Amino acid sequence: MYIYIIVGVVCLALGIIVSLFANYIKRTKDNKNILKSNELAKKILEDSKMEAETLKKSAVLEAKEGWYKTQKTYEDEINRRKKELYILEKEFNERVSSLDKRLMTLEKKDEYLQEFEKKIKNKESEIQKKNDELNKLIEEQNTKLSEIARLSREEAIQILKNNLKNKARNEAAKAVRNIANQAKADANKLVAGVLATAMQRVSIDYVSESTVSVVSLPDEEMKGRIIGREGRNIRSFEKASGVDLIIDDTPEAVVLSAFDPVRREIARLSLEKLILDGRIHPGRIEQVIEKTTKEMNDDLIQIGEKACMEINLHNISKNVMKIIGRLKYRTSYGQNILQHSIETAWICGILASELGLDQEIARRAGFLHDIGKAIDHEYDGSHAQLGANIARKNGESNIIINAIEAHHEEVEYKSVYAVLTQISDAVSGARPGARREMLETYMKRLNKMEEIANSIEGVNKSFAIQAGRELRIIVDPISVDDNQTAYIASDIAEKIEKELQYPGQIKVMVIRETRQSAVAK
Repeated sequence: MYIYIIVGVVCLALGIIVSLFANYIKRTKDNKNILKSNELAKKILEDSKMEAETLKKSAVLEAKEGWYKTQKTYEDEINRRKKELYILEKEFNERVSSLDKRLMTLEKKDEYLQEFEKKIKNKESEIQKKNDELNKLIEEQNTKLSEIARLSREEAIQILKNNLKNKARNEAAKAVRNIANQAKADANKLVAGVLATAMQRVSIDYVSESTVSVVSLPDEEMKGRIIGREGRNIRSFEKASGVDLIIDDTPEAVVLSAFDPVRREIARLSLEKLILDGRIHPGRIEQVIEKTTKEMNDDLIQIGEKACMEINLHNISKNVMKIIGRLKYRTSYGQNILQHSIETAWICGILASELGLDQEIARRAGFLHDIGKAIDHEYDGSHAQLGANIARKNGESNIIINAIEAHHEEVEYKSVYAVLTQISDAVSGARPGARREMLETYMKRLNKMEEIANSIEGVNKSFAIQAGRELRIIVDPISVDDNQTAYIASDIAEKIEKELQYPGQIKVMVIRETRQSAVAK
């Protein structure tokens, strides 16, 4: 019986233990499931956050991209509108300028007509006054004649008519002659003014003909690329080359203006390279102009060598050949100096052969006689003196030096070759069609303008452009501030007024520009 009780108690205890163990195992599984669920929930939550961040970033990127596209569209539209406004403004300014010129012409004509009408009215009033005096005299004479001659009124009137008719004719003839003389004098003044204007226009056309170069463009769009944003490309080109770049309504062409032909040729070649290359920006412009300048120096030597070979001359230094090459771009009275020098050399050689002299020395003297004209706008002195100095420095003989220095009778002749050089120079320059109007005075005035500007402290470069109507000056931005530019401009203008004689007006423009650069490594 006790055994059964003990067994029952043991079974009951075992049952309780098994039940507790089963509950423990179940609780452990439930805890594991809960942990797994929590981990899964955290992972889902993290994945959701990452996906939300990704969607947010992509939405922001799409919004920024749309904003950039919209901004670029607006900028392109603004640039297009700016170009249209620039073209319209330029056309408007040109029309206004043309209307101003026409208005000035009409005003001058109106002033002349008003003055002429005023003079006619004065003459009419004088004639009327004389007529009144004549009528008064007629009345007095009528009375006197009636009293003295005791004539009838009709007879006295007839006598007065006959007497006064001739007098009136004489007075009227004098008045008409005075009016005609005055009108003739006024007409002469008007004609003189018209002729002076015509001659001035002709001279301007002639100067432009010798101081401008035209560069063809592939299309009209290239003008905008040459100008650049806010004109930065055209400013850089003009500053680096010293040449004025004129962009007008001429279709598919721009104009380069400068009085120095070598400088203008370098600018022309540089612009053609930039147009062909297509990369037009300030850095590229300066690089191309620098490279073209070096190429031009080599070309000048080749031109000099070719000219020496043409007239069969030897033992001429590279420096002299380079200077001879520059003569290709110089003219005197419209005659090309290099061709004139070659022609003078041949004439001098022919004369020497007729006289039984050394032809090579004669050709050498004739060929080098005008070499000073290649640099006479850079240094003081006549081209004969400058040419003699060049020949002396480059080892030419005393005969050649004297021939160069004496071909304009500035020094005495020391050999017959100097006389032959002078004769050949005169024959080459005097033959029909050889020369036109002289440009030396014009060139010297432009050189003097640049010399005056360069003499001012703080000036880096100066360029005379627009056929001498404008002087563009570039100052050192470190030593000269913005306030001093005004004083520099006024000082240079005052010096030009004192030291030069020139027609019209000269615009003095001072440019102060600071550039900063950095290198990204």
